[in-house]
Parts: sequence; C-alpha cells; structure tokens
Amino acid sequence: MRAAFSLIGILVVAGVGLFLFRANFMGKSGATTMGTDNPRAVVDVTGVEADLTGLAQGERNYMAQNGKYATLEELESSGSVQEGRTKGRFGYTYSVETAEHSFTITAKYSGPTAGMPTISIDETMQIKK
Repeated sequence: MRAAFSLIGILVVAGVGLFLFRANFMGKSGATTMGTDNPRAVVDVTGVEADLTGLAQGERNYMAQNGKYATLEELESSGSVQEGRTKGRFGYTYSVETAEHSFTITAKYSGPTAGMPTISIDETMQIKK
C-alpha cells in the first residue's frame, strides 16, 4: 500500500512538472518559439538582430567600394557579408530596399507562431522593432 501511494505521488509531481514546463516554454500550440516573452524567442531575435547588423555593415562597405547600396545577392556575391547570412533564420526572411543615399534591411517573421516582431535596420545602424 505504501509503495502504491509513493508511485501515485511521483506521478502527480511529474505531471505537475510537465504541465508547468509546457505552459511556460511550449505555449498553446506546442511550438518552441512563442512570442518575445519566451527565452528561446529572445535568443532567436538576438541572432536576427546580429544578422541585420552584419548586413548593414556589409551595405556600408559595399557603398564605400562601389558608390551605391546593394541587393542581398550582390552583398553575398561580392563577399561583403558571410555566405548564407542573407537567407534568414529562425523563421525570419530578410529583404533590402535601397535608394541613392539610404537603405533599409527588414527581417519579417513568417513562422508558425504569433507575436514575433518585424525588425529592421537602416543606414544609421539603428535597429527598429
């Protein structure tokens, strides 16, 4: 009888632990990134911001060498940014809009979860969410 109560107690504690884990880290849909209040999402957004900063620095270098801002393809093929960096990550895709004296690089989220911000950077090197 004592062993049965011990087993039931262990199962209850494990069930509560699983419930708390799922509620805090998995969200309602079970996705690993649920909005910006999730620790995983914070890491993902930080990685995207680092990519945008690198791409913006590549744009500045490209402008200094060629007198104009570049498309993402031109940045990668010229070696101004690391290969593969223009493809996006964590459900984000990158795009660039250029003008004669300005550029804006935008990261838009198209993954399975809601609440992820659209992030952009321009020639001032300021990240905007």
